[in-house]
Amino acid sequence: VWNIMKKIVLALMGAIASLSSCNHQDIQTVDADRFESMISLNKIQLLDARTAEEYAEGFIPNAVNIDVKKSDFKEKAESTFDKSKPIGIYCRSGKRSLVGANILVKSKFKVVNLRGGIMEWSAKGKTIKSNRE
Repeated sequence: VWNIMKKIVLALMGAIASLSSCNHQDIQTVDADRFESMISLNKIQLLDARTAEEYAEGFIPNAVNIDVKKSDFKEKAESTFDKSKPIGIYCRSGKRSLVGANILVKSKFKVVNLRGGIMEWSAKGKTIKSNRE
């Protein structure tokens, strides 16, 4: 019984490892300092995956807002961004942006995800722009 259990567990671990490496091979998650550096060096296009309301409250300068929870997220991203240049994606805390990153990777984009989202960005004192200014 133990040998069978061990084989099943090892097979499952292998399957999980191959799935996770497959999904994240073109997703690089970086901290706010690295993300800022990539923006300033013009190495990434910038996508804010939050709602329009969240975006209006404050966003990273030059970010295009496409709500990841909307059904047309993939289509809008594909028509807005260039696949030859990585997309930097962020949300409030980093959860929704990972969802968006996985969608973008399936569309053959290379993706840089901001760890901790705009909360981490603002906690580090990075620039945030508002439409109210």
